[in-house]
Amino acid sequence: MNEITNLFALLRQSADGPTVDAIERLVAEGVDHQLCRVNPLAFAAGRGLDEESTIAAFLHGARIGMFDMAWNVLCPGCGGVLDTNATLKTVQKAEYTCALCADSYEPTLDEMVDVTFTVSPRVRRIAAHDPKSLPLTEYYRQLYWGSGVDLPENYNETVDSFVIDHVELAPGEKGVLSIQLPPEFVIVFEPITHSAQFIDVKGEPTRERQTLSLTFDREHMHNQTLEMQPGPLRLSLENRTDVRVLPSICIAGEALHEMLGKRQPFLTAKRLLSNQTFRDLYRTDTLDVDQRLKITSLTFLFTDLRGSTELYERVGDLVAFDLVKAHFHVLQEIVASEAGAVVKTIGDAVMATFPTPDRAVSAALRMREAMRDLNSSNSREDLILKIGLHEGPCIAVTLNERQDYFGQTVNLASRVQGLADTQAIFATGPVVEDRKTAELLKSHALAPQSRNVALRGIEREVRVYAIP
Repeated sequence: MNEITNLFALLRQSADGPTVDAIERLVAEGVDHQLCRVNPLAFAAGRGLDEESTIAAFLHGARIGMFDMAWNVLCPGCGGVLDTNATLKTVQKAEYTCALCADSYEPTLDEMVDVTFTVSPRVRRIAAHDPKSLPLTEYYRQLYWGSGVDLPENYNETVDSFVIDHVELAPGEKGVLSIQLPPEFVIVFEPITHSAQFIDVKGEPTRERQTLSLTFDREHMHNQTLEMQPGPLRLSLENRTDVRVLPSICIAGEALHEMLGKRQPFLTAKRLLSNQTFRDLYRTDTLDVDQRLKITSLTFLFTDLRGSTELYERVGDLVAFDLVKAHFHVLQEIVASEAGAVVKTIGDAVMATFPTPDRAVSAALRMREAMRDLNSSNSREDLILKIGLHEGPCIAVTLNERQDYFGQTVNLASRVQGLADTQAIFATGPVVEDRKTAELLKSHALAPQSRNVALRGIEREVRVYAIP
């Protein structure tokens, strides 16, 4: 057996069989650009696979060296990759600037960092392993646009429709382009140094040749918008970097905007950090100790066993321990199946995260039912869960050598769980009022009852819903 066969055999030991089959076909039959920065969600959707199983398979594949995982900082405007990182630890900037959109953004893990997988050279060599070999259109496709941009089937024809001309310049090289400026808004864009020059072409057409000189370096990303007339332009270009550059003259019109406006779901860093497989595989290799990354929306679920002290007293340590252990096993399975992850356990309590409120509520309902089933099998009410949920912004951090979360959202979720004294699930307004959560509760014929409560350490009263 060769190395690739061995790797796939190893992958089958930890990943879903049909998903591994699909990945094996991709590696064997896919064209090069399909193996560069694979979007697991698009991969699953295109093949009718389960998303969570697909994410898990690519994570296991990366762990054994089949794929290289990348954390790409995206521009939320155009979807371009502003920075790419082998680990989340190197996403360190407080602000990222997109020259194409002429705007700056504070990085968040929700929609600004996507996680992709590129086949390893040890499995199959593709053109993207040598970026210097990629022509302009393929550089854009494989390395510049993020995996959330849903590029069209007729990609090359689309690019040709808005790129007037382009040139490749080696380090230190100069070049000249002679073009006819159309009466459009034009951008001279260079994707490697990520620099742009906007030209507003308007007014009366001219036959006199206009001139413009541009220099590419690592310091100047964007210049003031120039006004020019439709007509001939002599564009002098100089590369003062130590890498090749690929300046192109693009019409910022309908064709470009339509291509960039078509998006597809992608694997966000937020979702991956709340993925149980990722947390199990990369337990201590996510964030630096001093790193703080913002998440604008994450749903927290806290559970605790009611009367656990009395349980140990009533049934004895050994029986109680087995019951609590069984309860943890069931909760972890439910959390993972709802695209969540257990962050930590404290005594008999669980702290878990979910990418969306509806998945957290679905998990809570299933947990409550699972405890009823466990109690029924034991013919007594030993396991009564207190469950609380809240959604909001937070900060991803490393605490005690483990990826964790910090902020008022976490505190509030914990306080809400403390309110639970029956089998009712307690959740805040942001959770219950979420559209998908409302549909879920309606499908279960559940009508939450609301009341305003004072929570310890929270100055304002909070509207809390009891889900019966």
